[in-house]
Amino acid sequence: MQLPPKVTERAFARLAEINAGNEGQALRIAVEGGGCSGFQYDIRLDTPAEDDLVLEGNGQKVIVDSTSLPFLENAVIDFSQELIGARFVIENPNASSSCGCGTSFSI
Repeated sequence: MQLPPKVTERAFARLAEINAGNEGQALRIAVEGGGCSGFQYDIRLDTPAEDDLVLEGNGQKVIVDSTSLPFLENAVIDFSQELIGARFVIENPNASSSCGCGTSFSI
């Protein structure tokens, strides 16, 4: 049985700050081929689709499509605020390596 990704309170709080849920939007986390390591994350606001896994918290939603789900098994979706900027980040135990930018990985 696959363990779905987890979303931190910080990530849900950031979605609430930008008012995503009130606009009918959710944070989509998808995995696509490409990037410098073979796969890359596509993180954007989107409308939930019928086959999406929906993770809810703090009145907000994070969605993952069924194709991306196996790549994100047991991953942690977080929000990071650092000197270089603020962004949603994914800690993925399935990735054997990742690039410096944090958006590309290999399995």
